[in-house]
Amino acid sequence: MSIDAPERPAPAADRPAGAPARRRPNLRRGLRGVRREIPALVLAALLFLVVILPVLFIILAAFTTRVPRPGGAGLGGFTLENFEILGTSQAVESLLNSLGVGVGAAVLSLLIGASLAFIAARTDAPWRRFVYVAGIAPMFLPAIVGALAWSILASPISGHLNMALREVGIGLTLDAYSYGGLIFVLGLYYAPYTFMLTYSSFAMMNADLEEAAAVHGAGLGSMFRTVTLPLAIPALAGAAILSFVLAVENFPVNAILGNPGDIETLPTYIYRLMAGNPRPNAAAAIAIALTLAVALVTWGQQRIVARKRFTTLTGKGNRPRPVPLRGLRWVATGFAVLYFLLAVVLPVGALLVTATSGAPYANTFADLFSRGFSLDRFAQAISQSDFRTSTTNSVTLALLAAVVGTALAFAVSYVRYRSRTRFGPFLEQTSMMPLAIPQVVLGMGILWAWLSLPFPVYGTLAILVIATVAVNMPQGYRSVSSSMLQLDPDLENSAVMLGASRWRAVRNVTAPLMRTGIVSTLLMLLMLGLREMSAVLFLYTSDTRVLSILVFHSFENGSISYSAAISLIFTLIIAALAIATQVVGARERRARDGS
Repeated sequence: MSIDAPERPAPAADRPAGAPARRRPNLRRGLRGVRREIPALVLAALLFLVVILPVLFIILAAFTTRVPRPGGAGLGGFTLENFEILGTSQAVESLLNSLGVGVGAAVLSLLIGASLAFIAARTDAPWRRFVYVAGIAPMFLPAIVGALAWSILASPISGHLNMALREVGIGLTLDAYSYGGLIFVLGLYYAPYTFMLTYSSFAMMNADLEEAAAVHGAGLGSMFRTVTLPLAIPALAGAAILSFVLAVENFPVNAILGNPGDIETLPTYIYRLMAGNPRPNAAAAIAIALTLAVALVTWGQQRIVARKRFTTLTGKGNRPRPVPLRGLRWVATGFAVLYFLLAVVLPVGALLVTATSGAPYANTFADLFSRGFSLDRFAQAISQSDFRTSTTNSVTLALLAAVVGTALAFAVSYVRYRSRTRFGPFLEQTSMMPLAIPQVVLGMGILWAWLSLPFPVYGTLAILVIATVAVNMPQGYRSVSSSMLQLDPDLENSAVMLGASRWRAVRNVTAPLMRTGIVSTLLMLLMLGLREMSAVLFLYTSDTRVLSILVFHSFENGSISYSAAISLIFTLIIAALAIATQVVGARERRARDGS
């Protein structure tokens, strides 16, 4: 770390008699200050291009008559007419649908995820390791794959579950293309986020308070209601708001399950304004409203999550003891088994049956098994050029976005926490900004911004990489920063004091010591890049289509069995990466515990 030398006054012999001492400009100090800010300025310029500039173009498009297009970067004249769409019945209906679906999905994900987290972290229920795995397993399934699977299971006419119910004489009809279906699927696949946010809160909760309640005669229900639940409220509220935001800005589930039931939400309305009957400036006005709503809720979520640290953690040593469930022990485990069946086993089974059955368009449940099974559709899918191209694009996109995203996150985190730059807070806030911007909106802004820049990236994988890096920047930055803050800077400074350059010290000391954290971040961004769809929705071309887009288009074109086959391959790739992430995380914990 450099230390600035104090300025010295000019020698008295060089000054006129009686004149005050004059400070001579310290050119070296000024140059050193400028040089110290160069890395921060370079990073600020990069973040401006991938995050701030797209947001500025969304705002400009909402107040102008045109948007940048291939071959024309003009924005037209100023107008306020674009905001008139906010008063139309379609926009109001989309807003109300988004709010209703978001609230319902948040409540359901909270009930499922928090219950599983409590069972796994605090109780004496059997199979708690399985409960933990069940709580995070649905993250292997992208939301679009889960929506596709439940459209196969619970379509009102040809859904597998409905056909089975009819054959056993039960008149109940499940409808995935309804408000209830949307809320059920979104809540089912956002429950793991609630589980992960609340698990640590329950695990680290001070058990002395619960024991004190038990000593004074409180039963299990009373203790949970008066002690456990109040202590976990900040984490529960933060998880609920996060699930609400994710559900409101979700595009693929709302498109696959909402469109057949004529349920339009704000993301699908924006997509229709951009793709169907193009009104991109009106779409920008809708996008601003959606972004403001998400930003407001995200701000509330961050405040609540921040409070969690002060309400559940103390400096006093704590050894949590399991809460005895007595006769409810196997009921709790049964709840986890039921969730695992609904979120993983049934959807994967439905996709597998549809992809391998000789009669994928059966009228009865028995017909599904009447013509046997084969792997021909997998072979057909693999032989299709669009599948091979999309797979190659997805893997290439994920790899590039992971490498670039990890490098950018490391650089920003290093400058933020290991330098004295005055731009550190700006870099951090800009890196976290995409959390408050719906992915489909940020994708629109990146399209218009980069069409206006003198870089020919439209129509190439490069613009998809830019979009994926931008939307996943908060996760990458937080992951790298957590490892950076755990590492004592004196180790790197010692290398500099012994004569190594700063770059050599980072390369030979800091980066190797953070290797596990960097690899974990790389794998996480690799998995997120493979799942990405909303951000690249307006950026791909026929040559740069990725697997998630191929699944969506195959479903829209009615190729259900083909969609099921490629969805399973898609899921297997993500599951392999997720398992690798868990293995690396476990190795990091062992290394930390052993040091």
